Amino acid sequence: MDVKIEEGWKKYLNEEFAKPYFKELVQLVKSEYQKHTCYPPGNQIFNAFNHCSFKNVKVVIIGQDPYHRKGQAPVSYTHLRAHET
Repeated sequence: MDVKIEEGWKKYLNEEFAKPYFKELVQLVKSEYQKHTCYPPGNQIFNAFNHCSFKNVKVVIIGQDPYHRKGQAPVSYTHLRAHET
């Protein structure tokens, strides 16, 4: 599976992306995006990885926030207007 993320992350995550559970998860997420309005847009699910290279990361905090309206998904998906602040 070719997940579009920054190459430094890809080096460490490609093995995980190739596992059966991840492929099943991708199919489930695609199905949900076809049936429902989902956020963030599909092409931005891994966007945070593109704005912070692996070599610059010291800590990763993993969590889930229930965003259910347009414009609510901030830093976890790399806020699209962060450059304006």
